[in-house]
Amino acid sequence: MLELLNVNPSSGEPIYRQLHDQIVRLIVGGQLHPEDVLPSVRQLAEHLAVNPMTVSRAMQQLVDQGWIERRRGQPSRVAARTSANNASGSSLLAPQLSALVEQAQQLGVDYDELQQLLKQFWDKK
Repeated sequence: MLELLNVNPSSGEPIYRQLHDQIVRLIVGGQLHPEDVLPSVRQLAEHLAVNPMTVSRAMQQLVDQGWIERRRGQPSRVAARTSANNASGSSLLAPQLSALVEQAQQLGVDYDELQQLLKQFWDKK
């Protein structure tokens, strides 16, 4: 799982938020399953080269939202299916898609050109 996570310190988005959002996407996208064990806060902090308190903040938000479970003396795990993690991948993309469409319209990029750009980026991955 560690290899699937990365953060960009120069991004305008806080690191804890980047980490939180990536873990949610891994759960919704099916790369993390209910009861999967997550790396410790210390392991994540070392891998990402960030402060452990930053990782702890992201993890606490995930616990508060029902995405992961913590039990004293045991590793954190992906929570069993709850209403919190029944979100769809497309619903999680809605804010970014809205911003993308708005920016494309401001730049005068038409729908067909935007579709081509998306396809090019999709094919690169």
